[in-house]
Amino acid sequence: MADIINLLSDSIANQIAAGEVVQRPASVVKELLENSIDSGAQQIKLILKESGKSLIQITDDGCGMSETDARMSFERHATSKIKKATDLFNIQTMGFRGEALASIASVSKIELKTKRIEDEIGTKIVIEGGKLITHEPNACTSGTTISVKNLFYNIPVRKNFLKSNNVEYKYIISEFMHISLAKPEIKMLMTNEGRDIYHLNKGHLKKRITSLFGNRIEKQLVPLNEETPIVKIKGFIGKPERAKKSRGDQFLFVNGRFIKNPYFNHAIFNAYDNLLPDDSFPFYILFLEIPSKRIDINVHPTKTEVKFEDDKAIYSILRASIQKSLNEHHVAPSLDFEQEAFYNLLSREERDNKKEDSKIKISFGQDSNVSKKSSQVQVKASENDWKELLSVLKLEKNESPKIKEEEIKFDLKNEVISKDDKKVIQIHNRYIFTPIHSGMMLIHQQYAHQRILFEEYLRNLKKDKIPIQKQMFPEILEFNELDFQMVTELKDDLEKAGISLEKFGEREFVINGIPANMKTDDSKAFVESVLDNYKNNLGNTQIDTKTKLVKSLAINAAIKTGKKLSTDEMLLIIDKLFACENPYYSPNGKPVFLKIEQDEIDRKFE
Repeated sequence: MADIINLLSDSIANQIAAGEVVQRPASVVKELLENSIDSGAQQIKLILKESGKSLIQITDDGCGMSETDARMSFERHATSKIKKATDLFNIQTMGFRGEALASIASVSKIELKTKRIEDEIGTKIVIEGGKLITHEPNACTSGTTISVKNLFYNIPVRKNFLKSNNVEYKYIISEFMHISLAKPEIKMLMTNEGRDIYHLNKGHLKKRITSLFGNRIEKQLVPLNEETPIVKIKGFIGKPERAKKSRGDQFLFVNGRFIKNPYFNHAIFNAYDNLLPDDSFPFYILFLEIPSKRIDINVHPTKTEVKFEDDKAIYSILRASIQKSLNEHHVAPSLDFEQEAFYNLLSREERDNKKEDSKIKISFGQDSNVSKKSSQVQVKASENDWKELLSVLKLEKNESPKIKEEEIKFDLKNEVISKDDKKVIQIHNRYIFTPIHSGMMLIHQQYAHQRILFEEYLRNLKKDKIPIQKQMFPEILEFNELDFQMVTELKDDLEKAGISLEKFGEREFVINGIPANMKTDDSKAFVESVLDNYKNNLGNTQIDTKTKLVKSLAINAAIKTGKKLSTDEMLLIIDKLFACENPYYSPNGKPVFLKIEQDEIDRKFE
């Protein structure tokens, strides 16, 4: 039998590697921006066409490359960042694997122009599908310009799997924001289809945040700066009023690198305990500085996953630091954590090497009038404590149990009492209790009203559009680029749904009107909440855009739990609910009412 194992060619190997490194245009943007940062650039410009599908061009004023280095940079596992295996445990640069350029070049047409400041002439290299086309001297400015054209032109299957231009553009914006936030000392420019998107001058972090999210966010920021032997934490967290019902404004960095870490996110959310509703997410931009030897970033080619040696200690310090900052800005109740709380989390060797006066101390609520004795809380981080904490993490997602539809469906016309009886009671300002012929019924007032409005809005949209009441004093909404693009796309559908918006400024809209039957003193908060709920449903491909909008509108316009209702209001809800096509479930799929049979009640007393 003939031998069947073959050594893959470099071009095939590069295309395989590209499957992990280059997943979409945003992946290319991330890798090239990181290379520019590692070059020591003080100014970086990104130019896009067709959301990166036809062109991604990045120009920087970094150190540039020699002729030999320029050619070597496209070879697999060629890097200037590490030389030996031990260097993997002391990485100070953004990139280090030496596979990005080779992978990108294997699936695109790429042109590189680069020159060192000390050289008189630079170098130009053109590669198509991994094959060298041109390698020649070039009269270019100092620094590097890389143009990636026709991404995945030689792999049609991969190209066909790319999303629409708008979706791919949003991914690119996310990567650009991560780099921009991590490096506020670098001037960052971005152009899309000839339109200037961002012109971010170098400055401090707060200035960069306002440039990306709007000037109004400045008053909603709480600074955080904490230093311990295990981790240094700095950045900003948002006040509770900044929280949204959709994720997206959470940014966590480790040693200047954006990461994804659900465990640390849980610590941050826990720090806002009792300050936010369960379905809200706080705003934060936090930077953790940890000795390189205590983390491993060589987990995945995207480098967004990091392993930590002291993750439990970091969890506690992160949560406590946020609570401290919230307390100092009069947002949270005051607490004092004794220094022993965190000292117990250190390894035995670290404890032996530290003197008593060098223990970690994070003091909360220094201005509190509570006595020192009563305000101190000692936390022992024993193994059982951590097991208990981890068990809590499993319950983070508190979902309501599913109820089968056949369990609550019945002949409504024969069951619901007549309006003349007026036998309705409101319980806990949350539920409407009413007797029916076969027993009794408990109706969730908020979910019921959501269903009523949802079907009402859908009917109005089918006819024409939801009536709009004009605002006497129009309010201004300010967005980041991602949300601005979303609202721009939704503008016509929002108009039909009763929300009239008009472009105003670079990334702003003016609220000219809201649905006519909407009663609110804060139209801005209402519209923001509608958009947040819409974003939460973006992943649902089973319903169209208009239905998602109407669903969001109904959820936000409905009465809430806690509102006291009159008898007439309760009866009106009952009448309208059971006139709906589907009175059984809210727009979010929650059961609207529970029915208890008379026989079941009788059995309870036997």
